[in-house]
Amino acid sequence: MPKLKPIPGTEDIEFKPKFVERYSKLTDWDVFRKYTLSFLPKSIRINTLKKSIDEIKNRLSKDWILTPVPWCKEGFWIEHKKGRLDVGNTVEHNLGYYYVQEAASMIPPIVLNPKPGEKVLDLCASPGSKASQIAQYMKNKGVLVANDFSGMRLAALGINLQRLGISNCVITQRKGEHFKGNEFDKILLDAPCSGTGTIRKSIKTIRMWNPNTIKSIAGMQKSLIRNAFNLLKKGGILVYSTCSLEPEENEGIVDWLIKNNNDANIEEIKLNIQRGKIITEFEKYSYSKEVEKCLRLWPQDNDTEGFFVAKISKR
Repeated sequence: MPKLKPIPGTEDIEFKPKFVERYSKLTDWDVFRKYTLSFLPKSIRINTLKKSIDEIKNRLSKDWILTPVPWCKEGFWIEHKKGRLDVGNTVEHNLGYYYVQEAASMIPPIVLNPKPGEKVLDLCASPGSKASQIAQYMKNKGVLVANDFSGMRLAALGINLQRLGISNCVITQRKGEHFKGNEFDKILLDAPCSGTGTIRKSIKTIRMWNPNTIKSIAGMQKSLIRNAFNLLKKGGILVYSTCSLEPEENEGIVDWLIKNNNDANIEEIKLNIQRGKIITEFEKYSYSKEVEKCLRLWPQDNDTEGFFVAKISKR
């Protein structure tokens, strides 16, 4: 895995005072800032629908160094031996033999654990990284519904699914809060969020961050998770994830769901991964101890994006 490399020109970047105050309460600010302003290591997920892991490793090993991602057997950090950065500009990528995907982003489909023959919904699917991973684990058998609200976003989704050879997927366009359907075995809700875990690849998030918008984003997330849980069949699994580090968008949403649905049960997430401490109390908020079963990742935990994942079953 590549060594930590600071992003040039970020030495003098100033975070908003309220951001610094808030995140100093949540984590080790100095370490968080160091990782947040460092390059995010490139990673790929090998698409076993087309080729085996060993075949692609052998094809790439001449020019690229592959380091296994501990929590995803198809995942590898990738670094060119001579310094090339365009991992998306190879014959193997164009043929759909692998997908360029951030290592932490591979976690939600792993936790969902979809099986061949199941009926699965990805409620906010574009651009298709997790949807294609779900289809891969389903071995193109069963039905995967990949939904998103924007036609422009669906274009990218369709192109990616076609390149990767996905054949068990139906693409739909509808706001996630209003999606209708029959009972699903498994549902992924990778919810729209404030994106504070993605600063490493989107520095503009620092400028865009506004504490006043967190409440409205959390309101939308509650509508999404309420509808997703209603679409789930009894005994089914819902995975909720975000690339946000805000407690109101993560622990707060899961806490709200289980307090408003007696049949919602949080499941333990067991992965070979370093994890951050779950937030059960923050400022005026106090969350159920049940949220400690969720997974919170800070960038410094595994040198990835920041991420949050919850696994919820329906009794």
